Amino acid sequence: MTSLVFACALCITLFTVVIGNANAAEEPKLPPTGQVLRLWQGDAPGAQGKEDIDIPTLTVYAPPEGKRNGAAVVVCPGGGYAVLAPHEGRPVAEWFNTLGVTGFVLKYRLGPKYHHPSMLYDVSRAIRMVRSHAGEWGLDPHRVGVLGFSAGGHLASTAATHFDDGNPNAPDVIDWVPSRPDVAILIYPVITLSGPYAHAGSRENLLGKTPSPEMIDLLSNEKQITPRTPPTFLVHTSEDNGVPLENSLLFIEGLRKAKVPVEFHLYEHGPHGFGMGTDDPVLSDWPKACAKWLNGRGFLKAQP
Repeated sequence: MTSLVFACALCITLFTVVIGNANAAEEPKLPPTGQVLRLWQGDAPGAQGKEDIDIPTLTVYAPPEGKRNGAAVVVCPGGGYAVLAPHEGRPVAEWFNTLGVTGFVLKYRLGPKYHHPSMLYDVSRAIRMVRSHAGEWGLDPHRVGVLGFSAGGHLASTAATHFDDGNPNAPDVIDWVPSRPDVAILIYPVITLSGPYAHAGSRENLLGKTPSPEMIDLLSNEKQITPRTPPTFLVHTSEDNGVPLENSLLFIEGLRKAKVPVEFHLYEHGPHGFGMGTDDPVLSDWPKACAKWLNGRGFLKAQP
């Protein structure tokens, strides 16, 4: 039934695009690099204003024509759910472009103004938007991944553990399609919100000053893994003093128990927040390892 709903949603989206074009034979066309797309044309769910901070968006970074393989990744910068780190956004999407992957940098809502579930709404909507426009943009709806750093890694892991299969009764056809990412890439991620390894700042910005124990458990994503959690690639360093290594280890343990494919790269040295690791000859190896992992999973295959 889920597959049927997904197929119907994609067909309706594609049909809408075709009848709106004067030339139905026109080639699929991505929005240009740098174009900013609102996730909702009206107010986002739970919006508390109409300023820039109230409007979640995706910024498109497209590979050159002829080099696109149809895969796409939604990129979630970190920043403790308080800011969005620039070095964990555009440079990452541009690296994906070198692999033929279209990058979409997510500007999600932040604390302390916003709390859960606003951030989950934003990342889920981003994945749905990319997937629902796959026919129009020349993308593969079965190769839509999510990547996140630090608190953005928590958001990406939330997308990987709190997804749904779409709502066929929703008035917006974008909401018909599943929000499950096909792969998850987590770089020095916040994972747990409970116990000695929790990142207190991210927890407060996400859940407020006095969250209930039930809400803390719900968003401690190592506790929410199921066999449907997507294959995951993780990176951390032993010296990370911002988000303890144990966050990644807890998620890996949960993935292994659920028999979800996982690859993990642990580096001895390196601070929190190194991004692409460009200035470090060792840490800069993780993008290469990630590319090999994606290729091994068929994520980088040529678009048929």
